[in-house]
Amino acid sequence: MIVLKTSRELALMREAGRISQRALREAGKAVEPGVSTWELDKIVKNYIEKAGAKPSFLGYGGFPASACISVNHVVIHGIPSKKQILKEGDIVSIDVGACLNGFHGDNAWTFPCGDVSKEAQDLMDATRESLFAGIAAALKGARLGDIGHAVQEYVEARSYSVVRDFVGHGVGAKLHEDPSVPNYGTPGRGVRLLPGMTIAIEPMVNQGAYQVKVLDDGWTTVTVDGRLSAHFEHTIAITPDGPVILTLPD
Repeated sequence: MIVLKTSRELALMREAGRISQRALREAGKAVEPGVSTWELDKIVKNYIEKAGAKPSFLGYGGFPASACISVNHVVIHGIPSKKQILKEGDIVSIDVGACLNGFHGDNAWTFPCGDVSKEAQDLMDATRESLFAGIAAALKGARLGDIGHAVQEYVEARSYSVVRDFVGHGVGAKLHEDPSVPNYGTPGRGVRLLPGMTIAIEPMVNQGAYQVKVLDDGWTTVTVDGRLSAHFEHTIAITPDGPVILTLPD
């Protein structure tokens, strides 16, 4: 069931979104060679808790950390570890959720660790811009397929691939709500977008094949061919005046 949010609920979601964005930004600032992914997770947890919120991911389905931190060929759901030390040239996807006053904000960004290759930078740039292409298509009266098509068209025009096995989702009082929001689709198909809908659009884009596999820990998801992957995400609201990004710092 899709839950349409009231103006009051949207205001609460904006506050949660601000905290999740600021926590993500603080962790991103710390991405540099020699830093462990565990240290980045600690930054996220401390920031969210000091802001009076709770990390949405901590304990969710048994997930053991406050952020998903995915390096290079890890697509999503990377588990932070003291043993995983970042090195020059890595690309680091950090996915953060914060819950405040019963509502969630969910966002992700991929950060370069020091100087990265042109190929890595191009992938990150394309993934980021595909997110904004998807957001631009999230208009009142449009369809979910319009969002997915906008992302897919942008990505595939640059010879990358969009992950099929994992998709975006509704966000609200639950971290994951209806509807599912694929990063591929057919224009004019799918659920109609109505004011009050709040969704996370999150392109997961691979340098090579779109296929992924989940490792034995039940979380870490990697590209099947070992090539790079990038991940960008915002929580947005559908409004009569166009899409509004809820995960902005101010």
